[in-house]
Amino acid sequence: MPSLREWLATEADAVSAFVFLLREEQEALTSGNADVLPGIVGKKATASAHLASISAARNAELASQGYASDKAGMVNWLARHAQDQATEAAWKRLQELAAEARELNRLNGELIHLRMSHNAQMLEVLLAANRQDLYGADGQTSATTTRRIIDSA
Repeated sequence: MPSLREWLATEADAVSAFVFLLREEQEALTSGNADVLPGIVGKKATASAHLASISAARNAELASQGYASDKAGMVNWLARHAQDQATEAAWKRLQELAAEARELNRLNGELIHLRMSHNAQMLEVLLAANRQDLYGADGQTSATTTRRIIDSA
């Protein structure tokens, strides 16, 4: 069975891979390359499930040693094992990566919100133009003119 330090290192590697996916997502959002987003979302879902299973295994290891199976349990474990610098370093790396992932996820959420807002504004412009009868449902100009677009070609 892996040690707590090994679980932390494995979890940190998984969070690092998740951060990479968040950066890919951010690049796609900023460049307007929406075609790749479904693939990234699928990879994120898989990575998230993998990360959850690793986190659960780490928490189970904590519980097996008599500690709470959460962040507080990890802090208590580290306090009682202050001489285990390697485990403390692994925990610190995990915390730093998790903070980076949270921030990237927040920024990506803002980018998505901005993109959705922009799309809603563009849709409103199109709907407003349609309400002004610039073009009919058939794609032709309004009834104020009898010429059709095809007639002028």
